[in-house]
Amino acid sequence: MSDFISFFAQSLPKLLDGLSTTLFLTFLSLILGFLLGISLALGRIYTPKIISWLCIGYIEIIRGTPLLVQLFILYFGLPSVGIRITPITAAVIGLSLNSGAYQAEYLRGSIQSIKSGQMIAARALGMTKTQAVVHVILPQALRISIPAWSNELIYLLKYTSIAYIIQVVELTAEGKFIAANTFRYLEIFTMIAIIYLSLTVLFTEIIDRIEHRIRIPGLGAKRTTLLRDA
Repeated sequence: MSDFISFFAQSLPKLLDGLSTTLFLTFLSLILGFLLGISLALGRIYTPKIISWLCIGYIEIIRGTPLLVQLFILYFGLPSVGIRITPITAAVIGLSLNSGAYQAEYLRGSIQSIKSGQMIAARALGMTKTQAVVHVILPQALRISIPAWSNELIYLLKYTSIAYIIQVVELTAEGKFIAANTFRYLEIFTMIAIIYLSLTVLFTEIIDRIEHRIRIPGLGAKRTTLLRDA
């Protein structure tokens, strides 16, 4: 046990370097994915059919193809047409585009769960459709979507590990380098698993507290696990 602790302490600085990249990818992709997702959700519900169909098409294409393939297209495919981007840029774009499609569906479900009478009442009070969406529908829908949105945070945290395949040196990649030099694969990947698990528990607890603080009594549902493909 003491040997494991010593090895952990020795490996920790490099693992923390990789962890900083992992967290950077996670939160930046989550934010960009949210902005994309809310645009797609609103576009799918409130825009003319042609735009709605384009939003649906994008969502289905992204959800219907593996994240790994999308990263390969960005990093290995685009150079064939003269577009070269760095590994970290490809990872951010790929994760954001992928997350945006899933967040769009979480948000769409939340928006459509708001009773239509609220839109009618807002319009009767003199609000435009845009004002009603921004000031009445979205504040409620965003609260309802928190459980699904927190799942997306956890998914992104774990899916950043795929980025090492396109040469992004994140937590898993750093662990692989350490293991290749020390041949202590079991120990190093156990450490990485513990780090991921600790962050997952921490993020879940933080989101649960936020959800409890801003929830509207009687609105929304208990947390459910949403399955998605890699």
